[in-house]
Amino acid sequence: MAAPTKQEYKVHLRSSKEHPAQDKFIQSLAKRIVIKAGRRGGKTVGAAKKAVKIFLSGKRVLYAAPTIQQVDAFWFEVNKALREPIEGGVLKKNESEHRIELAGTKQAIRAKTAWNADSLRGDFADLLILDEFQMMAEDAWDEVGAPMLLDNNGDAVFIFTPPSLVSTGVSKAKDPRHASKMFKRAQADTTGLWEAIHFSSHDNPFISQEALTLITQDMSLDAYRREIMAVDDDIEQSWLVYGKFNEHICKIRRFPIPDNWLVYSGHDFGSANPAALFIAQDPATGNFYCYREYAPGGGYSAAQHSDKFKELTTGYNVIKRVGGNQTTEDEIRQAYTAHGWPISAPKIAKVNAQLDRVIGLMELNKLFIFDDMHGLLTQIANCLWILDDENKPTNKVQDEARYHLLACLRYIGSDFTPETVTGTKVQSKHSTFRFN
Repeated sequence: MAAPTKQEYKVHLRSSKEHPAQDKFIQSLAKRIVIKAGRRGGKTVGAAKKAVKIFLSGKRVLYAAPTIQQVDAFWFEVNKALREPIEGGVLKKNESEHRIELAGTKQAIRAKTAWNADSLRGDFADLLILDEFQMMAEDAWDEVGAPMLLDNNGDAVFIFTPPSLVSTGVSKAKDPRHASKMFKRAQADTTGLWEAIHFSSHDNPFISQEALTLITQDMSLDAYRREIMAVDDDIEQSWLVYGKFNEHICKIRRFPIPDNWLVYSGHDFGSANPAALFIAQDPATGNFYCYREYAPGGGYSAAQHSDKFKELTTGYNVIKRVGGNQTTEDEIRQAYTAHGWPISAPKIAKVNAQLDRVIGLMELNKLFIFDDMHGLLTQIANCLWILDDENKPTNKVQDEARYHLLACLRYIGSDFTPETVTGTKVQSKHSTFRFN
């Protein structure tokens, strides 16, 4: 029986062109592909699309993952794509074995749970996909996976999310970072045999922001860095510019900002990556709350930005707006002022002095950030000092120009000044903060 054609039955595969990283993975011709991706980043859907594509070319695909939940997610997507030829009797489906095949041939897709060599045995494939590879024992590939591809010179795809402390506790691997090490080897390959592909949860255009908020609101910054951003470099706390941010206390659930609270805004200019950050202050405690971030991308005028800022602060008393370099961006500030959003230059010009003000707030646990502020929290988790030859942090920030929301924070934060005297009583240097 011939393989199903587009003329006989429609294959329901949603295009990946809106998800470039997923599309790159599906179209890749590399024999060994290692994918490091964030949770809900579209990796399992991408695996199903690639599996169907290879299957329809007349080949045999084996998909394996450590948990039945992961297998079910893959199986759902494959069934949805091949629904018409299955219902039309062209393809045979065995639900209990998670197998779809063309009768009388070796052409098939099979999905199974596997976490080590023994659980992977008993099959063969032209394409082997190992999902959640970081949770599998190394011998799943070394002892069984690689040999099963020998007869047909098959291909392999390894998919993983960088392990957090929680996931390493249930991993079957002796080395919980074995998948990460494979990814680095793939990055270093110059033969064309290997390809390394990286994307975060935010790169998935089909995931809702509400869903992303739900899965990240209880995460630590380390877990967010690994499981959402899919970044797994081992770092020390002292390397983080904002390592003093106490996420356990100061990353909080969103609540409505009372209309009697004072509001401030920080701004970073640029035609490609403009940004703004809105901060409210509780007059009773003096604490600051980062409650809104704005990073729309390029292509907007100062007038359009100003209108949006007014919309975002409707009903609030905006005390001050601060942004841009102190000496070089006054013309941009004037443009915003002309459109009814007057922005002042920061009182402090030097970046490190601005940072000190923000870090001082964090040391006192006086700067709170809502847990759905993904952009700001991501930048806090990834902003590092440049290291010297002995891996000791210097006083310079790595890729400082990338962190647009953090620039907004330090611009406005540099105008929050520590009060040292209240009445006749001398206070500690960072006891309270006021706005100049």
